[in-house]
Amino acid sequence: MKEVQDIWFRRAKECGYRARSAFKLIQIDEKKRLLKRGQRVLDVGAAPGSWTQVAAERVGHAGAVVAFDLKMIEPKGLPPHVTLLQADLEKIEADALGGALFDVVLSDMGPDTSGDAASDAVRSARLCNTLLDRLPHWLRKKGSLVMKVYEGGEYPALLRRTERLFDEVKGMKPDASRRESVEMFIVGKGYLGEPALGSKATGAAPRGW
Repeated sequence: MKEVQDIWFRRAKECGYRARSAFKLIQIDEKKRLLKRGQRVLDVGAAPGSWTQVAAERVGHAGAVVAFDLKMIEPKGLPPHVTLLQADLEKIEADALGGALFDVVLSDMGPDTSGDAASDAVRSARLCNTLLDRLPHWLRKKGSLVMKVYEGGEYPALLRRTERLFDEVKGMKPDASRRESVEMFIVGKGYLGEPALGSKATGAAPRGW
């Protein structure tokens, strides 16, 4: 298994990506066709910037990528259609992101791990719910979402909530993820544009698409 993991690390270095996680987004996008030329993309929790690199390549110079994180993201090597910000998910205002709505919102963010898997999963889901709360201010109708979450007791409810906000929802684990990792990626297509604040979802988890 370590040899398989090293393949993605080596490929990232060969392709000039800042982290092996770039291939997670590449694999998701190859299956779901979310990123297109000329789009406006928001990358949340973007450090060190590998998803930002992939998004910038796929939207091209006619598009735009805005990326932010609590940590500073190194600008060197990123193209001019990328804007970097150092900001908190819970505090950043829409005006700081340029005002216009985005076609795609990406999130590879996660909490600092504590070693307690159950606690980490709860905090990861809380971050994702905060992100969903912000979508009415960030994502255009019919837009798309990719967000990482640690699988745990909160995961089914988060999946159901996301289903209420999008036409189509799928939980995915790309091949580039480590097999032992608890991370999952929730992909939503066709944002309904409905208020996300305080929404509560019930019912069975979606079968996917």
